[in-house]
Amino acid sequence: MKPGSLLTIFFLLFSLFSHAGTKVYDHPPIQVTVFNEKKEPLDFVSVRILQKADSTRVFSTVSDSTGNLALPDLKPGDYLLCVSRVDYEPACQDLIISATNTNTAPRILTIILHASRQLSTVTVTAKKPPVQFLSDRTVIRVDASINNAGTTALEVLERSPGITLDKDGNISLKGRDQVLVMIDNKPSYLTGPELNALLQGMSSNDIETIELIDNPPARYDAAGNGGIINIRLKKNRQRGFNGNLSLSGAQGIYPKSNNALSLNYYSGKVNLYANYSMTINQNLLDMYAFRSYYADDDKTLLSTLEQPTFIQSTGKNHTLRTGLDYTLNKKTSLGIALAGTKIDRTGTGRGEASWKSVNSQPDSLIRTSNSNSTDWKNASVNVNLRHQFSGKQELTADLDWLGYQIEGGQGFQNIRSDNNPYTESFLGELPSKIRILSFKADHQLQLPKQYKLETGVKWAATSTNNKAAYTINKGGGWEEDLGKSNQFLYDEQIRAAYASLERKINRWWYQVGLRYEHTSYDAHQLGNTVIKDSAFSNQYGSLFPSLQASVELDSLNELSLTMNKRIDRPPYQRLNPFVFIINKYTYQKGNPLMKPQFTYTVELSHRYKNLLSTSISYSDTRDYFSQIFLSDSTGTFYYSEGNLGRRKILGLSVSFSEQLLPFWNFSSQVDLQHKKLKGFVWKPLEASITQVSISINNLIKLGKGWAMEASGFWISRSQADIQELVEPTGQVGIGFSKQVLKNKGSLKLTARDIFYTQDMEGFTIFNQATEYFRLQRDTRVINLAFTWRFGKQTKATPRRMNKVDEADRVSG
Repeated sequence: MKPGSLLTIFFLLFSLFSHAGTKVYDHPPIQVTVFNEKKEPLDFVSVRILQKADSTRVFSTVSDSTGNLALPDLKPGDYLLCVSRVDYEPACQDLIISATNTNTAPRILTIILHASRQLSTVTVTAKKPPVQFLSDRTVIRVDASINNAGTTALEVLERSPGITLDKDGNISLKGRDQVLVMIDNKPSYLTGPELNALLQGMSSNDIETIELIDNPPARYDAAGNGGIINIRLKKNRQRGFNGNLSLSGAQGIYPKSNNALSLNYYSGKVNLYANYSMTINQNLLDMYAFRSYYADDDKTLLSTLEQPTFIQSTGKNHTLRTGLDYTLNKKTSLGIALAGTKIDRTGTGRGEASWKSVNSQPDSLIRTSNSNSTDWKNASVNVNLRHQFSGKQELTADLDWLGYQIEGGQGFQNIRSDNNPYTESFLGELPSKIRILSFKADHQLQLPKQYKLETGVKWAATSTNNKAAYTINKGGGWEEDLGKSNQFLYDEQIRAAYASLERKINRWWYQVGLRYEHTSYDAHQLGNTVIKDSAFSNQYGSLFPSLQASVELDSLNELSLTMNKRIDRPPYQRLNPFVFIINKYTYQKGNPLMKPQFTYTVELSHRYKNLLSTSISYSDTRDYFSQIFLSDSTGTFYYSEGNLGRRKILGLSVSFSEQLLPFWNFSSQVDLQHKKLKGFVWKPLEASITQVSISINNLIKLGKGWAMEASGFWISRSQADIQELVEPTGQVGIGFSKQVLKNKGSLKLTARDIFYTQDMEGFTIFNQATEYFRLQRDTRVINLAFTWRFGKQTKATPRRMNKVDEADRVSG
């Protein structure tokens, strides 16, 4: 589908929905907004409509991320409107639908939920399904899954529905890579190995929920053609002083440990919190590669290279988060959040490079050894403001500063001991400094006739300083390796503004948005006597329209349509043209000629109750990012990244979640994608594949505080890059939990990848060469975790309201 056609459909639908607003209703539509005591919207609140006479359930749903929802058409009668959320006291109120009401103006109900005073109510999270499929996103409740105990954020993501990881840890959502990862609604500004290190160092104990947003609206950054992964960290909302202690120890081939302590004090106007986590993980990478080199005809075999490699690594992570939220008055609140992370990672490896002739006769054998280290420091500061001008108008603002200081080191030694012996050694120092400053402001205004207008601006500035200093020793002493050394400076600014208009009309709802982003950057590679000094800069701007629309076909069925345009900018690390050593015959290098890729996406989905969701989607990416695998005359392979031609993906997704029996919660998602890839590397290349991913989760209550979980995922043969094909992989996990200490604590015993099937195996084509590879990590792990909630315990009872905290308002 051409971009012009996409925009044409976009505006036609907008016109159609706008004219639909003239309909006269049998009774006024009802809009519900749920707030906490500080007048902050509460996301994902459970809402039920019950018959007042016998409490029979008529309708149930969940509010969106802003605490809003629209009730369906109800027959005239007396009902109960009941709302509930974890850590809050449930509330119910009378709801009367009159058959004689001639007022067609919408009714807006505002409900205030009060924080729970009973510590044991935290255990309600065990009753929530681990996975919840909503109309605009999928919500992963981390604590609700037994098998998430003692894991990292990256391990939670890899077993989440719709998510796949490649051999380098890059994340894809429903077959589309370049996913934007956010933490508490703020971009991490990291990609590739840096993002991988951050997620591997983040404890699952610190995470409350993970939101998977396939098609984000205009208020989100336009980056990420694969969508957004928003990691929401825990923040205790109970009054008084409370805390949570989590301890875990695990054993795979190597031991692991994951521990966390969170403290919170909340009293009306003041909410003070502090969280500390520590992880110590030992891991392995058992890698095998077999390369075949061919003559110019790509058929005649010339030689082969066999490379077994074993790497053992140890990572230690310390993370501290603290903050203060202060309510100045009923309309205004201020907050400050501080965070710091320190990651120390060391590794050693050994391997061989065995050359053989076309007749499989040994030619040469090179033994290799390597060591690497990473000292990662990260600090961040956030200052935020929320002000409610009235019940219909709100302003929020955030000022963020982030800093990363990364000290990396590499060491390699290659020894050949045949008729042509030699020894060569490399040392590399790879320091990196990243500084990010950003400001954003968002304004919401409730307009007459159930319109809601959202507007906002954002500015972000990024500065990086990467250095690579290599030395080489070929037996005559150490000397600078100026061919691999460089220093790369990069400065980028992004300015953005957006507006979106939302309306709920009886059974129809739509939101149209338009976002503009302008990017400018300057890059400078400092030269030396071997490499010339070079500099390049660029600037570009673009509009990003979005459309979300839905219609309630009846009380059980909903149909939705989303359309958007998104951008992915080249990661600034990938623009650096320096060379990174992987082993003697494998290098990685950047590409300063990369340009942004643009993706156009349309998705049609159907939801039956809150049980079954089905969607079909189509995306078209121009100048798409892909790994590029090059080779030279010495048999050395170079991994790089660049823009190729076009990538088209036709996708089908089916998700199901239901309490099949009173003791059994089941959820599953199946994603099917048909991909077509086209591009030019050393010659025109094309690839086409149909791939499937399946995830299943079973949560079973066994009684007397016991529960068990069985879960797993499987990914068929898949392809993310035009030159590389990956074989099927997957894993199965099982876990048991027991509530202890009067339901204030829990013990969890889990086993992950019990059949040891989560390896990575594939095939790569190069110019006049091919490579078969296999990677195996320490994924089969047994974990024992203990969690204890402590603090003041007071009695709480459900609140029954005869009137909402703020009276119903009629919008004029």
